[in-house]
This record gives sequence, structure tokens and C-alpha cells, in this order.
Amino acid sequence: MAYKVVDFHCDALSKMQLDSELEFTGDTRLDVNLERMEQGGVGLQCFAIYLSERLGKPGFGHILDQIDLFKQKVLQSGVAAITSVEELVEAEAAGQPAGLLSIEGADGLEGNFHYLQVCYERGVRCLGLTWNYANWAADGILEPRGGGFTTRGLELVKACHKLGMILDVSHLSIKGFWELAERAEQKGIPFIASHSNAYRICSHARNLRDDQIRAIVSLGGRIGITFVPWFVKKSSVVEANDLLPHIEHICSLGGEKAIMFGSDFDGIESHIKDLRHSGHYLEWANLLLRHYPEELVRGWLSGNALSFLKAWLPQKK
Repeated sequence: MAYKVVDFHCDALSKMQLDSELEFTGDTRLDVNLERMEQGGVGLQCFAIYLSERLGKPGFGHILDQIDLFKQKVLQSGVAAITSVEELVEAEAAGQPAGLLSIEGADGLEGNFHYLQVCYERGVRCLGLTWNYANWAADGILEPRGGGFTTRGLELVKACHKLGMILDVSHLSIKGFWELAERAEQKGIPFIASHSNAYRICSHARNLRDDQIRAIVSLGGRIGITFVPWFVKKSSVVEANDLLPHIEHICSLGGEKAIMFGSDFDGIESHIKDLRHSGHYLEWANLLLRHYPEELVRGWLSGNALSFLKAWLPQKK
């Protein structure tokens, strides 16, 4: 039986920005392309706008370039753009592959809230507040000082809550995480970690501590188990089975309905042995079904992510 998949993080747009010869259709240099989405049953892919350090100083123009690439290369291939609940339901009913835009790191917004509004109007529905280091809004998880939000960054949180932009804490500092959690709880607005694993299983800084997992779960947020090998296991060879302890640990903390997947395909140069591109999701689904009940597996593959989006994407006006 085929299972539709939601993948909440890939960096195909960044890759295409750096190499204009890359095409979304038929180009095996991309981990995520149209054929591989279809092969793996990926019904919805979240495409991150990540501004590579190779671009120099991040600017709003770089974000607009990737939005244009999404329209010119991804949507032109037949992928449906998802900006509302109605569009999501329509794409599901039609069996059409779909794409959702996110921003990974607020750097390119340049502290300008008009730029945030423009991104929303052009279809961006999710914002990862930082990459690994500090920006104008907050510190990232690898910033040595371990600070939280700036004053302007807290204004950004408020603006995103008002606008309906989903916030993503993957890469955010621990202090920033708790500052956001406090404000999210006050507003009753959950957030996600689009591509993070369990720190208790693999002690990489980017992974979530147990109290962070509990906080996301209690707020009704989502956690995207990621396929970045060094977030999974400290070993030269990492296999798909090595992801299972992360899933089980998050479940042990009450998170079975919070789990989704955020592969980070096209953002990594080495891969889990048997999860090298989005076409391998079918094998991953079959592996999960050998260990867990079908209802849980369906939730992890797509149901949990879709229920979150149906609750927090806007309705068409």
C-alpha cells in the first residue's frame, strides 16, 4: 500500500541558486527533484530558502531570487504551490505533488518587516529564525555566547504571530528557544523544529534536549526527524535503522503525534546509507511498518504534518 509523505525541509532551491544549470525535472544532482518525489511518494515538500555563505552578505534580493526559482523551476514542473488550507486540500484530492516555501534564517530579511510581509504575500509560510550563528534577530545554536533574541528579534516574533507565519526553532539557540516558547505559550501558538533529532540519543548541539521536546509537544508543535547522518549517530556509517531510537525516544516523551520528517536533502553532502534522496521514502516507510503500527507510521509520514498545516495555514479570504 502506498503512503503519501510530507518532508518539511530540503535545500534544493539554494542548490539551484548556486548552480543555474540545475533543473528540478530529471536532474539527479538534486536529492529532491520531481521524479524522486514521485518515486518516494512525497506529496508535500517544504522548500527552504537558505542563503549560502557563498553568496556573501545575505540580502532580500537573494530571498526573492529563490522565490523566483521556486516558481520558474519547481511550480513549472507541475508541483502545486501551497499557501492556504484550501490549496493543500485541493492538491491532496488531486494527488498532485505540492510545495511549501520556508525561510531558513531571518538574515536576508535585513530587519525589515515590510520584507517579511512581501515574503508572506509571495507564498512563504514558515520562518526558521536563525541558521547556526547570530543574525539581527537572535543567536543560532552554534553562536559561542549562547544569547537569545534581540529587541528587534522579539518584534519579529510578534509580527510573525500576527501575520500567521509558522516559526521554526531548528538552529535557534537554547536561550532563544525558551524565550520563544514563553511567548508562544502566552499566545497559544505552537512552533516546529523542522529538522532536528533527539539530543539524548545523539549529543549534537543541533538536536533537541528532552525539555525542549516536551515543550514542543505540550504546545501542539511538530518535530521533523532529520536524515543528517551526524545528527543521527556518531559513526562513519549511519543506516536508516539508526533513526529508530530517535523516534522511540520522542515517543517516550509523549511525542508520537508530534513526529514528522525533515530530511535536509540537498543541504548535506553525505547521507544515511539507505536514505540518499527523496525517492527512498518508500523503503523508509516499509522499514517503519516492520517495527510500528500502521496508524503511527501514517501519522509520522504525513498525517501529523498535515493536521498541523490544516490548523495553522490561513484560510483563503
